[in-house]
Amino acid sequence: MIARLEGVLRGRELQNVVLDVGGVGYEVEVPLSTLATLPETGATVILYTHLSVREDAHTLFGFLHARDRDLFRRLIRVNGIGARLALAMLSNMAADDLAGHITGGNLAALTRIPGIGKRTAERVVLELGERLTELGFGPSAGARLGAGASTVEAEAMAALEALGYRAADVEKMVAAVRGQADTTEALVRLALRATLRS
Repeated sequence: MIARLEGVLRGRELQNVVLDVGGVGYEVEVPLSTLATLPETGATVILYTHLSVREDAHTLFGFLHARDRDLFRRLIRVNGIGARLALAMLSNMAADDLAGHITGGNLAALTRIPGIGKRTAERVVLELGERLTELGFGPSAGARLGAGASTVEAEAMAALEALGYRAADVEKMVAAVRGQADTTEALVRLALRATLRS
C-alpha cells in the first residue's frame, strides 16, 4: 500500500496530477478540492494516498489532508460507492461540508451530487452518520444549507486557476455559466465547455 507521496509537482489536469518522487512520475487522481489548493508546478507537495487495485488497473488517489483520505476510505466501504463516486463526492463538496451533510442526515444536499440517488444517500447516512466523528468531523460541519452556491463558485474558480487560467478570465468563465450547476465539478466542466466553444 502506498500511503503517502512527497515529490515535485510536474503536471496537472482536471482530475489528476503527476508527482515526481525520486525520478518516478506517479499519476495521482485528486478531487477538485485538492487540485484547487495545490501550489504551482515545480513545488514540492505531500499527498496522502490510497491505492486501489483491480484486475484492470492500479489507481492512486491523493489528498492534501490525511483525514480527507480517511473520509474517502470510509465512503468506498459503503455498498454502491466506488472509488470514482467517492472522489466525485469530495470534488463536489469540501470534506467538512460533505461529512456535515452525512452526519446531519441532509439527504437533499447529498442527492445534488451527480451519481447519488436517494437510496444511496440514505445508505451513506445510515452507515457513516455517527462514525465520522471518529475522524474529527463535527456533526454541524457543512450542515449550512444556504452556503452552497457561493462555496461551489469559489471552489470552481480555484480549480480553474489551478488549471492555469488567469483570475480575471476565471471570473468571466464562471459568470457565464452561473446558476447552471449545483456542484463544483459540474460548474467547472460547464465553464470549460463554454470557453472551448467561444
